Amino acid sequence: MSLESVRQFFRENAPDISVIVTEASSATVALAAEAHGVEPDQIAKTICLRIGEDVVLVVTAGTKRLDNRKFKDRFGVKPRMLDAEAVVEATSHPVGGVCPFGLPSPLKVYCDQSLQAFDEVVPAAGATNAAVKIAPERMRSLVDGEWADLCQ
Repeated sequence: MSLESVRQFFRENAPDISVIVTEASSATVALAAEAHGVEPDQIAKTICLRIGEDVVLVVTAGTKRLDNRKFKDRFGVKPRMLDAEAVVEATSHPVGGVCPFGLPSPLKVYCDQSLQAFDEVVPAAGATNAAVKIAPERMRSLVDGEWADLCQ
């Protein structure tokens, strides 16, 4: 269902973008980079976090890590990652396939500025073997995201 919700999102919002389904898993940054022939930082990984009672998504370059100080300076709290069950509940996507597309209800999306180093990034697309290739600014625009400096 998750993969289908992402396909529907692109049919409705960006019909020129195709969801790529591979035989190989792309559940980790390294596997995804290999499957799509890109460098690991071009994989746009999506992290689900709780800020107070709100769930937000942070999309960042593949090998980047959240910087707790930057996060706390921006939001006033330390980042708290959701467990796998809560991720599926919030996004409908399994861990390894989490993306900011095709969500059951809107979530605030923050796109880390690390993504801006690339003309094209590869976020997951609702399954551990699905992704899309997209320009970072277009991704941000499609999900009504906000650029932020949140990583080391």
